[in-house]
Amino acid sequence: MKKFLFLAAAALLVAGCSPSGSGGSDGQTLTVAATAVPHAEILKEVKPILAKEGVNLDIKVFADYVQPNLQVAEKNIDVNYFQTKPYLDAFNQERGTHLVIITGVHIEPFGAYSHKYKSIDQLPDGAIVAIPNDPSNNSRALLLLAKHGLITLKDPNNELATTKDITANPKNLKFKELEAAMLPRTLDEVDLALINTNYALAAGLNPTKDALLIEDKDSPYVNYLVGRPDNKDDPRVQKLARALTSPEVKAFIEQKYHGAVLPAF
Repeated sequence: MKKFLFLAAAALLVAGCSPSGSGGSDGQTLTVAATAVPHAEILKEVKPILAKEGVNLDIKVFADYVQPNLQVAEKNIDVNYFQTKPYLDAFNQERGTHLVIITGVHIEPFGAYSHKYKSIDQLPDGAIVAIPNDPSNNSRALLLLAKHGLITLKDPNNELATTKDITANPKNLKFKELEAAMLPRTLDEVDLALINTNYALAAGLNPTKDALLIEDKDSPYVNYLVGRPDNKDDPRVQKLARALTSPEVKAFIEQKYHGAVLPAF
């Protein structure tokens, strides 16, 4: 009963979510879980490309970073497209799942935003800084702050650094760890919030104009198409992988997002 209620609740997060890990009754439907911006937008651009190849792409939009992985792992959905490798590695380790990378698609430069200050130099002593609470994005936020000298980390290259690894904090920053999707809503309550670009864009923020700090084009945090060992070589999945890394999609990303989202291929 608990499992049934869990899956029913998950279904409310998606548009018409139904178990279809086998690819649908005709074998040519492929379900993909994604967050709304930019992932679902990019997938909508890909949908007609796949239709010409005989694959019906069924896009399920989620509002969080946990359910897309669980639904793929439980074979309710075929693949997902929303996450970086550090996040996937941490998820697999914590949840005992075995999800695998299929192809890299884009980079979303991670940024720091504020409704109170126009420059990072204005950030006061004792400022409250909101950061994501999941392991990989938590570390990503700390690495960005460390790169700009706001804190010092024991290992500035550790992709799983935590606040316990801070060795110097000259501004006495106070960290508030929250679910990533909530961070845009905290901007009126905190001094600085470090926000994933998909949530920043969905909240009407322009990373290239509004971020006080932002990762550069060399960010290692590529967003991947992810599946399972049993379906990564499925012809439908491989068609999706090729479409997501096509010249048409590269041009779409460059023209629509103006540097807020960068092709990784």
